[in-house]
Amino acid sequence: MKKDNIPLFFATLQAANPTPETELEYATPFELLAAVLLSAQATDVGVNKATRKLFPVANTPQAILRLGVEGLEDYIKTIGLYRSKAKHLIETCRILVEKHGGEVPRTRAELEALPGVGRKTANVVLNVAFGEATIAVDTHIFRVSNRTGLAPGKTPLEVELKLEKRVPFEFRLHAHHWLILHGRYICVARTPKCWECAVAPFCDYKPKTPRPKSA
Repeated sequence: MKKDNIPLFFATLQAANPTPETELEYATPFELLAAVLLSAQATDVGVNKATRKLFPVANTPQAILRLGVEGLEDYIKTIGLYRSKAKHLIETCRILVEKHGGEVPRTRAELEALPGVGRKTANVVLNVAFGEATIAVDTHIFRVSNRTGLAPGKTPLEVELKLEKRVPFEFRLHAHHWLILHGRYICVARTPKCWECAVAPFCDYKPKTPRPKSA
């Protein structure tokens, strides 16, 4: 993607969705952290179904600790890898209580020190809960960045660092959400919906997929 097209690319996404938000349901930084931790290799829809039952019962580190691993598993067993996620979330809650007064820390280093929390999860929490201009590269953002030529790279970290250089500052805060939603609904993995893509004129992907006859 040509450098001159990048502001136009994001301005178009912004015009269509001025204030994008995560599709994970949460009310506090801890609920967001828990939801993102549970969302690895799972859909937001699936996580929301589980947390709608979990959070009314336990939505603080202290409350989840009281559930214990087996109690927590009962609420999240519909989510993939639920056993390991339950262990990670319980241990994360223990650290939050013992080291952070039950609060979610606001630095990347402290977040990444929590079990089951990698760079992507830390970036989501920093961006969504605390308003920092971080970009969490998931499978959708990785695909969109490479396919469009916006920020090609062989690893999520390479793509993230390139996005930090290429995304204009005025779009940085919401870039994460615009890219993830674009990848989830338009620039999909198998057959990108180029025929209904508003940013197709700025994209390097060739050939553009035509509208299916049944569409």
